[in-house]
Amino acid sequence: MTSTRLGVSAKRSLFLVCAGGLATVAMACSGGGAPSQATQAPAAAGAQAPQAATTPRLKVAMITHQAPGDTFWDIVRKGAIAAADKDNIELIYSNDPEAAKQSTLVQNAIDSKVNGIAITLSKPDALAGAVQNATNAKIPVVAFNSGLDAWQQTGAMMYFGQDENLAGQTAGQRLTADGLKHTLCVVQEQGHVALEARCAGVKQGLSGGQTENLYVTGTNMPSVKSTIAAKLQSDSSIDSVITLGAPFALTAVQSVKDASSKAKVYTFDTNAELVNAVKSGDVQWSIDQQPYLQGYLAVDSLWLYLNNGDTIGGGKTVLTGPSFITKDNIEAIAQYASKGTR
Repeated sequence: MTSTRLGVSAKRSLFLVCAGGLATVAMACSGGGAPSQATQAPAAAGAQAPQAATTPRLKVAMITHQAPGDTFWDIVRKGAIAAADKDNIELIYSNDPEAAKQSTLVQNAIDSKVNGIAITLSKPDALAGAVQNATNAKIPVVAFNSGLDAWQQTGAMMYFGQDENLAGQTAGQRLTADGLKHTLCVVQEQGHVALEARCAGVKQGLSGGQTENLYVTGTNMPSVKSTIAAKLQSDSSIDSVITLGAPFALTAVQSVKDASSKAKVYTFDTNAELVNAVKSGDVQWSIDQQPYLQGYLAVDSLWLYLNNGDTIGGGKTVLTGPSFITKDNIEAIAQYASKGTR
């Protein structure tokens, strides 16, 4: 369980532009294991820092299920930092992949009298009590990234993220169009609602084909590589591997080579390293949920609510994805990935 203090710094389809604190949302549009050591993410390279708000200084806690080695969260945090810098917010980031420890982090935030909390709900049933404790303490809570089907029941005010089942269906449909028949969906944390929803969606979208889940220990990448390779060696009918995070896609590429398999690799989410894999064709495409945007909106929405009583989405989910990153648009994405924001 780690905590880092950072300085000043629709359902289905809802994309909007909000004046004031919220940036324009122009484009449509992960982890498990032991706690990770959170470090401060620098501001996006080359980006001009906006003038900080003159509203009273606020303190916001961001609590996620980040696990070690998952670069996805570096992008989320950069978005959160950008919003905090602009909004005169002291951002306190903490993370733990275990729901019980996440609940403790929420209580710590309550005890430190934060003004707002942004949280991921990867295991919403286990976190509902903690969210309720925050709302009972009159601390507004927004959810993002995980928990799309449960955020309202927990008492969160708003939700920013991707409809994971819809994203999975979209992936399955594209795999069908590409002529794939047997897909291996690699899940790095069993029981994680967003990850399970992705694979369920892939199964729904893959018409006339077969999808099976392969559960791996996401914090042990050598084990991930050998587990995928062993599965491919044991079943030569697998023609596609889809992973649920960029680091796992890069590992799957090695697994395919180790197994002398002809399976193609696809993934959800991206990072700077994955850009080259898409360019080279090692990874065919990625589904992007815009993690930078999720982090930004989660923090900025709290500023809007606390300063102007604004809520975003009209009680519905505000979607940040899905969109495809392919060879056709990878060059446009690469300029942002090089800054660590896509």
